Order: sequence, then C-alpha cells, then structure tokens
Amino acid sequence: MSADSVAALAKFRDKYKLNFPLLSDPEHGTLEAYGVWQEKNLYGRVSMGIVRTTYIIDAAGRVQKVFPKVRVDGHIREVLSALRS
Repeated sequence: MSADSVAALAKFRDKYKLNFPLLSDPEHGTLEAYGVWQEKNLYGRVSMGIVRTTYIIDAAGRVQKVFPKVRVDGHIREVLSALRS
C-alpha cells in the first residue's frame, strides 16, 4: 500500500511492467489503521511517512505475521519461509 495517488501508482506499474495491483491510500486511513504511517527522522528532519512493514494476511482476513521496519536485503527469503511454514 502506498500513499501515492492511483495515477502515480499506475505509472510506476507500467514502467516496471508489474502484473499485480498496487493499492493507493493518499488519505492514510488504512496506513494509519495498520500503524505504518509514522513520524520519521532522517538526518534530523522530522516528517510523516510510511515505515515499511509486511503483513501476511490469511484467506479469512486475519493477520498471521508482521515484519516491522523491513529492510530489503533478505526480506523476500523471510517472507517465503513464513508462507511455507
């Protein structure tokens, strides 16, 4: 989920030829509900933004696992391992 507009996400999807939907939440309702719209501090500059987090949600809509403050390196292996277990 992104705080970017639907148009911006469509452009991104097309640029990278993605074959799955991207979700837009420019009003931050869902982002805030999941607790990922947070204050961030980068080089002393404080702003609001998305803290990268992965949620595994089952078919019934229940959160099964949360990966907070995701780092890109190695993350896909962690997620795939959790999905297989």
